[in-house]
Amino acid sequence: MKINQFAEVIRGGLIVSCQAGPDHPLRDSPTIARMARAVVRGGATAVRCGGVGGIADVRAVADAVPVPVIGLTKQGTTGVFITPTVDDALRVLAAGAAVVATDGTTRPRPDGAPLSRTIDVVHTAGGLVMADVSTLAEGVAAAEAGADLIATTLSGYTPHSPASAGPDLALVAALTAALPSALIVAEGRYHHPEQVRAALDAGATAVVVGTAITDPAWITSTFAVSRGRAVPPSAS
Repeated sequence: MKINQFAEVIRGGLIVSCQAGPDHPLRDSPTIARMARAVVRGGATAVRCGGVGGIADVRAVADAVPVPVIGLTKQGTTGVFITPTVDDALRVLAAGAAVVATDGTTRPRPDGAPLSRTIDVVHTAGGLVMADVSTLAEGVAAAEAGADLIATTLSGYTPHSPASAGPDLALVAALTAALPSALIVAEGRYHHPEQVRAALDAGATAVVVGTAITDPAWITSTFAVSRGRAVPPSAS
């Protein structure tokens, strides 16, 4: 898929992240694929998936839905762990993803290759790249390296970005101002429709929502805590 085609598909829309951790009751690829079909029925313009489910999840979702898939792998929980190597990126693409999501920070990557190498290889193979960043400087650097989309996914999850209970709307606005021709994707702690609207108003091309839509355990806990019965688990 060409970048202009992808931009038209997602512009002003909702991308839903369909993932589940290793100990989650929903943790298997067929379940993730059914989840993806459900969110597409509800209006998702694209699906982000993979994570700890890796290539199996990407393949299952790509086979299940008619919308573009943004695929990724996760290795570990610290440092560069979102599609961290060139080989990981190629495997995600081969599994049917239209877009490879990868860590777009300036931290050292496990295979020693620069971000630009992953981007060049994915482009040569016919795919697009979403760079997950945590700061304005990282976003600008990722765009200069050739990333097709810049996402705020890692804001609040690196030492270089402030922790927050809510989304980083300021980073969305800053990236939009600094990169007026880029596709900016808002992601990270979007839990309410009004936050999605605020991100679009701040200039985001599209918004990714995950936990607040696809994790029944977290959703249930937010209702339970309103009755003083539970503490909700953390959500991204």
